[in-house]
Parts: sequence; structure tokens; C-alpha cells
Amino acid sequence: MIKKLAVPASVGFIFNTLFNVADTWYGGLLSTKVLAALSLSFPVFFIILALGTGLGTGTTALISHALGAGKLKEARLYGIQAISFAVANSILLTIIGFFIAPVLFRIMGAEGEYLDTALVYMRLILLGTVFFLMNNIFNAFLTSRGDTRTYRNFLIAGFFLNLGFDPWFMFGGLGMPALGIGGIALSTVMIQAIGMFYLLYVVRRRGILLHLNYRELFPRKSFFANLFKQGFPASLNMMMIALGIFIITAFAGRFGAKTVAAFGIAIRIEQMALLPTIGLNIATLTLTGQNMGAFLLHRVNQTWKLSQTYGIAIILVGSALVYFFAAQLIGFFTDDTEVIRTGVEYLHVGAFYFLSYILLNISVSTLQGMKKPMYAIWIGLYRRLIVPLPLFYFLAVTLNWGTKGIWWSLFIVNWSAAIYTFFYTRKKIRKVAQSYTSKA
Repeated sequence: MIKKLAVPASVGFIFNTLFNVADTWYGGLLSTKVLAALSLSFPVFFIILALGTGLGTGTTALISHALGAGKLKEARLYGIQAISFAVANSILLTIIGFFIAPVLFRIMGAEGEYLDTALVYMRLILLGTVFFLMNNIFNAFLTSRGDTRTYRNFLIAGFFLNLGFDPWFMFGGLGMPALGIGGIALSTVMIQAIGMFYLLYVVRRRGILLHLNYRELFPRKSFFANLFKQGFPASLNMMMIALGIFIITAFAGRFGAKTVAAFGIAIRIEQMALLPTIGLNIATLTLTGQNMGAFLLHRVNQTWKLSQTYGIAIILVGSALVYFFAAQLIGFFTDDTEVIRTGVEYLHVGAFYFLSYILLNISVSTLQGMKKPMYAIWIGLYRRLIVPLPLFYFLAVTLNWGTKGIWWSLFIVNWSAAIYTFFYTRKKIRKVAQSYTSKA
């Protein structure tokens, strides 16, 4: 069952990252400054993705629990209320984003034309927030019922559409003016909008939203509270990733725009290496939620262990490929020798801690499926804020390691977090199993 859920999800997310890789490659055709602007925008863009992913994760967990317990009406209402919750959050995030994006970009060292370029991209992305969030909600409807193929199909189609839309909108033609970096953003928003209508069509065809009483969309306090309780920690955990990228980008900015560009490219390559394992996180969450709802605690432990086994096998291959072909991978996006050198430096360290992501992410997904989402926040704070800042300064500045100090700090932080999370999750699984046994 893990393979049945994980493989389509992983394939889909591979194409989703290829989508972002295409944006980076096309951006490189414009200039190194555009590459740096895309890297600069990524932490803010990631907040939108974080909120959408968190809402989707929370909705999946709640619907999976309800379905596992045989509460079909409750599962349906959680889905409907999640739609209202997503729309409200998208409006709020768009408004806030327009105000805080310029401030965040300046903190990361942007000014003048560099700042203006990043804002053109970011403001268009913000206008499409509702599409990102709704796609995650509709995907949650399907994932909680064991369907990860539909979203995969959308992500694959989106990648190929982006290959055509990006150059068309960037350079103009057929009645379209040349939009430069704005064309990259417009392509992304349009594809998300197309995806939303496609996913809605599939959801309704499956009978999930048939006979919808629109009064059911009016916010209900208990449902909104549970969606917030389950989804917000997952969103905040993802936002911690954005915060971490923001902090790294801001610190890397001390070494110049080319270092920022190198980091942005290297992050895309890192995502490619990790993508085959993303489906395992989704499968772990879904199966854990269903088994918890059905009181099958032994299967929760089996899912956790088996998902990690698959993940470790996959990531060892990915890590080796990234390490040995780092220069060629970075060189695919740019011919700037300084950018290539810095990007390779990052990947040669990163390849040794990719495995820590597997132990960490699958364990966090297990805890979320067990309705214990708060741990994600605490470990996120540790990984993204509490430890990195002083460690960056100590290694990069005090010991004068430069950019290598940033990369080795990430090695230390991620491995320490992964080891602790592994043993913490094992303890929680055993504790919950003992609790259910004593009640029985």
C-alpha cells in the first residue's frame, strides 16, 4: 500500500521540481541578476507553498481519521469546510504578502533594480495564492481516499505546459508582450489555475462534492478549529523551512549576489535528489491516519519502519549522484565560474546530510498522522532559527570558514535534529500502543 500511494506522488513531485528547474533555467537565459531574484523570492514563495501544504496535510489527516473510523459524513464536512478555510487564508496571505515582501527582500540585501526585479515576480505569484491553496485541498480529498495519481497527472501536465508558457511569456510573441521575469510568474499562476479546475472536475466526478449545499461552506467553529489545530502546525513547520531559507539567503548575501544565485540553484538540485522520497511522506501520513482511526497500532509502526527503509535506499543513490556530478548539475543552469564553484561547494557538503531528511520527514509525517502535529513546530524552530544563526556566525565568521561555514552548520543541525526525532517518534509510537492496549 505504501508503494501504491508513494510512487505516483513521488513521480508527480519530480515533475513539480522539474517545473521549478525549468523556471531557473529560463531565468538564467535572462541574466544572473534574474537568477538571484528568483533565489531571493523563494523563501517568500515558499510561505505560500507552506500554507497550502499544511492545509492539505491537516485536511488529509482529519479526513483519513474520519474515513478510518467509518464517519463518512464527518469526512465530507471536513473537506467542505477546508475549502472555506483555504479561501479565507489565501486572501489574508495575499494582502500581507504585498506589504512584507519588499521589507524581507531588503533584509536579504536587495536594492535598486535587483529589488524591483524580485518584486515583479513575487507580486504576480501572490495574486495566484488562492489557486495554490485550493489545489492542495482538492488533492487532500483524493489522497485521503488513496488517490495520488490525479495530482501526479496535473503536475506532469503542468511541467510540459510550463516549458511552452515560460519562453512565450518571457520573450513575447503571438500577441503577448515580453514580460521578462514576470512571464515566469504568470506561467506559474496560470498553470495553477488550470490545475484547480481540473482537480475540481475530478473531485466532483468521484462524487465527493456532489449535492453540495452551499450553506455547508459557511465557517463552522469546531471544524475551523480542528483544521487550524491540525493544519497550522504543519504549515508552520513548512514555514520554518521558508524561514531557514530566508536566514541562509540573508547570511549568504554577505558574500554577494553570486553566492545567493549559487545557493538558489543548489537548492533546486537538492530538491531533485529528495523528490523520489516525497511520496513516502504522503503515504506515511495517509496510512498512519487511517490505521490510527481504525485502532491498528501495529500497522503504524510497520508503516514508519518500512517507509524509512524505502527512503534510505532511494536517497543513498541520489546523494552519490549529486556528489559526483555536482559541477555538471550546477553548470546546466549557468556558465558563471564563481556561481558554479560555490554551488559545488554546497552540494559536496549537502550530499552527506540528505539522509537526515529521510529520518526526519517520515517521522514528522508519522506524528502528524497520529494527530501529534506540534512536534513539527518545535523541531522546526530548532533547525531553522535557534541553532543556525549562532552556528552560522561561529563557523562562517568567527572561524573564518566563509560560505563553507554555512554549509557545515546545516550538516550539524540536520543530523542532530534527525537523530533526536527518530528516537522521539519511536517512543511515541510505543507509548500510544501501550495506551491503547491498557484501555482494551
